[in-house]
Amino acid sequence: MESSNWFMGILAIPFVQGLLLGFFICCVVYVRGWQHRRELSREINRLKAHLHTKLEIDSADNERRKQELITLRQERDNLRITVQSLNHKPGRKEIRQYYIYQTALDIMFEKAPGFAPAWQITLKEADRLFEKSEQGVVPLLKRLMPTSTNKQVEEYEKISRISHEDGVA
Repeated sequence: MESSNWFMGILAIPFVQGLLLGFFICCVVYVRGWQHRRELSREINRLKAHLHTKLEIDSADNERRKQELITLRQERDNLRITVQSLNHKPGRKEIRQYYIYQTALDIMFEKAPGFAPAWQITLKEADRLFEKSEQGVVPLLKRLMPTSTNKQVEEYEKISRISHEDGVA
């Protein structure tokens, strides 16, 4: 009993009570810190897994975009080559020139007030001269027989020269 009294005597001292109370609080704080550390460790592991998954998805998406970019560059180069080859085909320059002239005419109609009537008269006159050169058997046969583009251009120039000479004389 004496040991029990001795232990109770020590516990009756306020310094020992404060020390025990501090030790108890320290244990409670330590256990809560340990639990909080475990929760944070789990959260870090979950975030690492999430980050790893996101990086995998982004990596796959970046690879897909790279492949798409390479494909688009190849298509662009192929289209550029196709456009260049189409521009160099016979007759393409004339069509391009026609569109340029047509655009210039549209601009002139808007900007020059006296240009439109003079142009219409000249156009009708050129149309009549061309129709005159198309009448007859020889132009009919030439239209029915297929020829190359260069020969067609030469024939057209010849017909227009003849029509122009007939119109002038």
